[in-house]
Amino acid sequence: MNKIILLFLLTVFLWPWCSAQAGDRILFIPHDDRPISYHQTVEVVEAAGYELVLPPKELLSNATNMGHPQELWQWLRENAPKAKSAVIASDSMLYGGLIPSRKHEVSQAEIAERLENFKRLRQDNPNLHIYVFDSLMRTPYQGWAGNIEEPAYYEQYGAAIFQYTSLLDKGETSKLSAAEKRDLQAYEKAIPQEYQKDWFGRRAKNLAATKELMDMTAAGTIDYLILGRDDNAPLCQTHRENREILAYAEQKNLPKSKFQSMPGIDEFNILLLNRAINDMTWNIPFVCVRYAPGKGGDTVPDFSDEKISESVEAALKIAGGLQVRTPKRADLLLLVNTESKGITIETHNGLPTEADFVPDLQADKGTKTFAKMVEDAVKAGYPVGVADIKYANGADNALLNLLEQKNLLFKLKAYAGWNTATNSTGFALGTGMLTGKMSSAAKDYLLAVRYLDDWAYQANVRAQTGTELVKNFGSYKYYYNLEDKLAFAEKCNTELMRDFARKHMPQISVDFTVKNPWLRMFECDVLFAK
Repeated sequence: MNKIILLFLLTVFLWPWCSAQAGDRILFIPHDDRPISYHQTVEVVEAAGYELVLPPKELLSNATNMGHPQELWQWLRENAPKAKSAVIASDSMLYGGLIPSRKHEVSQAEIAERLENFKRLRQDNPNLHIYVFDSLMRTPYQGWAGNIEEPAYYEQYGAAIFQYTSLLDKGETSKLSAAEKRDLQAYEKAIPQEYQKDWFGRRAKNLAATKELMDMTAAGTIDYLILGRDDNAPLCQTHRENREILAYAEQKNLPKSKFQSMPGIDEFNILLLNRAINDMTWNIPFVCVRYAPGKGGDTVPDFSDEKISESVEAALKIAGGLQVRTPKRADLLLLVNTESKGITIETHNGLPTEADFVPDLQADKGTKTFAKMVEDAVKAGYPVGVADIKYANGADNALLNLLEQKNLLFKLKAYAGWNTATNSTGFALGTGMLTGKMSSAAKDYLLAVRYLDDWAYQANVRAQTGTELVKNFGSYKYYYNLEDKLAFAEKCNTELMRDFARKHMPQISVDFTVKNPWLRMFECDVLFAK
């Protein structure tokens, strides 16, 4: 408590000096150029009045480009002397980007050489605040046709790899049954040795690089390091490696004030940028968190191996905030929409068919109660953010329908309902802690982007356009790889999204186009006319 009081006093007495420094430049190197990784995150931070400096977009990895680590290091060396802080994706600097980290052919020697660049960066810029986010390779539960994120063999052998490593993980923490031992041997035999060597070999190189980054954090080369576990599960190779990482952190006496490992990855951009800002301004945002009725914070969502309450608490620490018990003291009241039984509903992740998509607008008791929580909090004058994680990859249509009826959509401070649960909670948290520094127009613009992306597109239009692709071209494969159907999909997406906006958000402009920059239906980019 004394430490908290001291930080509070520093905030009060140093605030005039901090305000003068608020324009200090932050270098930002994301792990790829996806909209949520790149410009959507940048828009949030710039709306709060901070200057970000980014490398040329063509240096970052994308759907067809494996990134340019050497050029990124050169850019970083040239720009670091002119900045106060740097938020850096290690995957971009070591392998080219997040997706390349899972498929690269970079040698151990070359990785070691690139790691040394972090030490040179510190030596050349002793006062630069260096924040780094890293990732453990994910372990998807299966492969599928058209997936660009894994080696090609994962399509055929992904399910066997997942099950094999799940049993390896379990066998190291508990006793396998006789049947499980037989399954373990069968899965191992089913995966060709050359693919096992490739997959486990790459993971070993990446894991060794992560430990080197942890060593640098312990030594002070890196000020703060986050390790993400993307597309994780309670038993799998990612979880198995994380146990090794946590033991290594304990061995190195790395405190949580310097290093954290948690589920997720894409939300680390906005969380670390918050931390950089809070460190520069000596600020500690207070956040109160409330969950929907039922399992609530004890929910272990899909693509995670821990309770969502633990992930939210970790995300808040990453951002440099403090959780408080009552909204009366909070800079943000984060309300988290969970399914009452603690499951993740995957309706919006299903493959498109020729059947027309019909959104589920029937609100259950839990959704009605949660909508009332939002309504009451807004009426009480609290700064409310909503993290919508009842569904995987998209908003809860029934909830957003209720918020629309109650005229609450643009009375929130922040909203997120995209991709995994930790992506949504982290982005809502990171945005919500900055909205107090934004104009109403900037805040409403950011809300409009999230509603168009997470609600209109992810929860509705994506499935509708997917159906049109199947009807017109006879295959769902284009859902994962649009190929020569890109123009058709983008035209369909734009028309449907404009119609959705006219119906549900008449106060916003429909002068926007929808793009699929990663040549697939998984994500979109909403571009308003300037």
